[in-house]
Amino acid sequence: MVEGSVRSAGMTFYTKQGRTVVRTSKSSQPRRNSRAQFIGRQRMKHCVSLWHELYGCNPTFAGGRSPYTRFMSLSAQLPAVFLPQDGKLGEATLLLPGTPVSEGSLPAVGAKLGEAGGNPALVTSLRPGTLGRDERLWLYTFRQTVERQTPKVRITKEELPKKALVTVDGALAMVDDRFADDDCGWAIVRTLDDNCSTESVVTRCTLYQSFTTEEALQAAAASYGGLTGEDAGRRG
Repeated sequence: MVEGSVRSAGMTFYTKQGRTVVRTSKSSQPRRNSRAQFIGRQRMKHCVSLWHELYGCNPTFAGGRSPYTRFMSLSAQLPAVFLPQDGKLGEATLLLPGTPVSEGSLPAVGAKLGEAGGNPALVTSLRPGTLGRDERLWLYTFRQTVERQTPKVRITKEELPKKALVTVDGALAMVDDRFADDDCGWAIVRTLDDNCSTESVVTRCTLYQSFTTEEALQAAAASYGGLTGEDAGRRG
């Protein structure tokens, strides 16, 4: 699941004889924690946690050494969320708009949240008759939960029957009350054999925003011993 070495928050993830191994990272040198380094580490730590949840849905990502490395590369564009080292928030995962779900060369579904006849809908960029006979559709649902006072993202994947899509203003859409849920996000992925479309999550969930502020950064950094160098004590 992980190839190579990834160091984040004092942990090293690497592959040995086909198995993922996790161990603590230790160095005799003082650990620098500049503002840029801390933001990068926080983004990586959170994206690794998201990957562990998405991995259970057997996602497809092309263009990298492995699905994991490609997911991490695409996720570098996501906002960084700042979480403390320990406590109930230390293991939190947050639903982020634009989270990568798949990557491939099939034309994108491009689902967007909208309405159809006043009802909540997931509206795609697909036109009637554009789906191939052997193509399949998969609906990914990302649900933001709170478990034992810890925010967690739970992801499920289900095959979407083509008949579940209806035509709305010339485009195919899925109409359902579930798409009014502000604690969820969705993506529809089309597949054909081993290929797929490139998709990301659409959501109205805003819980993550409170973990992207300067106050959240400073509090999280303090739990790791604070920022170092010229960034120590800097705000704004």
